[in-house]
Amino acid sequence: MMVSETSYEFNKKSLEDLENTDIEKTSIRDEYKIESAEAGNVSSSTLPFFTKILSLFGDSVEMNGIEPISDEQKTDTSIFAAGTMWLSANLVIATAALGALGPLTFGLNFGQSVLVCIFWSLLGALPVAFFSVFGAATGLRQMVLCRYLMGNVTARVFSVINVVACIGWTIVNTIASAQLLRMVNRPHNLPPWAGCLIIILGTWIIPFFGYRVVHMYGNVAWIPNLIIFLIVIARLKMSGSFTNTPWEGGETTVGNVFSFGSTIYGFAIGWLSYIADYSVYMPRDTSKTKLFSSVFFGLMFPLLFTLILGAACGAATLNNSAWMELYDSYSFGGIIYGILVQDSLHGFGQFCCVVLSLSTISNNIPNMYSLALGTQSIYEPLINVPRPIWTTLGAWIGYGLSVAAYYKFESFMENFMDSISYYLCQMMIMCLSEFFIWRKGSWDFDVTIWNDWKKLPIGYASMFCFLTSIIWIAMCMSQSYYIGKISQHIGAYGGDISIEVLWAYELVFYNVLRYFEFKYVGR
Repeated sequence: MMVSETSYEFNKKSLEDLENTDIEKTSIRDEYKIESAEAGNVSSSTLPFFTKILSLFGDSVEMNGIEPISDEQKTDTSIFAAGTMWLSANLVIATAALGALGPLTFGLNFGQSVLVCIFWSLLGALPVAFFSVFGAATGLRQMVLCRYLMGNVTARVFSVINVVACIGWTIVNTIASAQLLRMVNRPHNLPPWAGCLIIILGTWIIPFFGYRVVHMYGNVAWIPNLIIFLIVIARLKMSGSFTNTPWEGGETTVGNVFSFGSTIYGFAIGWLSYIADYSVYMPRDTSKTKLFSSVFFGLMFPLLFTLILGAACGAATLNNSAWMELYDSYSFGGIIYGILVQDSLHGFGQFCCVVLSLSTISNNIPNMYSLALGTQSIYEPLINVPRPIWTTLGAWIGYGLSVAAYYKFESFMENFMDSISYYLCQMMIMCLSEFFIWRKGSWDFDVTIWNDWKKLPIGYASMFCFLTSIIWIAMCMSQSYYIGKISQHIGAYGGDISIEVLWAYELVFYNVLRYFEFKYVGR
């Protein structure tokens, strides 16, 4: 594994500092030993086979894993890029498809859908933008940072969930884009395996090279997507299909608002488990206000723009039988095809569909980049396999499962991923409580103990709350496959109030238990 001279000096200094602690000297040397190789400095723990492969790429591939980023490596000064990264990741067809659920699945009119999108996107984007600041301030990856804020054990459990979520969302997004690609150039349909392969190739190659290439791609990937979405708006207006249905109230509408809001919130806060990964190379003295503002705008603009556009497309589909038929057969991609191609732009419309299907790559890239870091965060020996290798394995596992899910269990994957987002709500409350209440807002993180079981918080309080919260989720959730005992009393179809209940439960019980953990454990 190739690393810079400054990285060598940083790790050497960390070794010297740690050797002064009460940790056994030999174990420290085993973990942090650095040796020289002909191709440069390589970590002695990295498997030689992977070292030889990755050395072929020279300095073009980011080799750093979950170890803290040193001050010398913090050379990314672009506040603008910190925002455009998320502008590209959210200005995609998957976001629009989510907005369409308001009218098409939850029975809300366009105005109600818009209000839900605005409110819940705001609640999701605020904590994500806030935790982006931690990457620059500490140099810690998000799941390593969680060891300080939730406890070492709990953070590792959440790392496992995060890896599953990264692969799961990659599968769901890839299938949706493959469906749209399959519709282009009919009747010469692109096979599903080929459509999935096209998406996965981009999903793999860009994060393989790492942080710098990911941000370079994010700087420009949003531009063609924005142009095509503007074309969609124009064609939607010209079709005459869009009208806003009457505003309705009652218990059923309330339940649908809660359920749709939970879905929007889960998507908006979905980046929380790896947001700091994309600012760790920024200097520690980076303006927290500017970084927060850049990321917040980079999240909110595409979320609101694309979700509202999706809601408009969904409302219009209710008035257009041809689009509804396409939606029933091809999901949201069918609606886009109907708007841009049928009785519309024809060949150019098909080109626009291809570009929008490729937009999914921008949404998948953070999944694959952070999947590698999340994997390394689970268990120490996994650090021996370099980050690019984990990215490669994750991408191709995702490809295999995407093709299988396309035919056999697509609906299961969508339902499963809607449910797995509940853990992010708990993560947010625990981390914010720890930072503001127990750390008293201090940014002073001792990065030298990032892997020290004897000094990091253990996580008794957070683990207890996480495990017991499963009961509340089961009672308060409302998904297509299961409606909880409490949520089923909200309207005819139930209302998902898991998020609200988890906020209250975690805020109270986590902090009560954390008091006793501090008192009797001391960390």
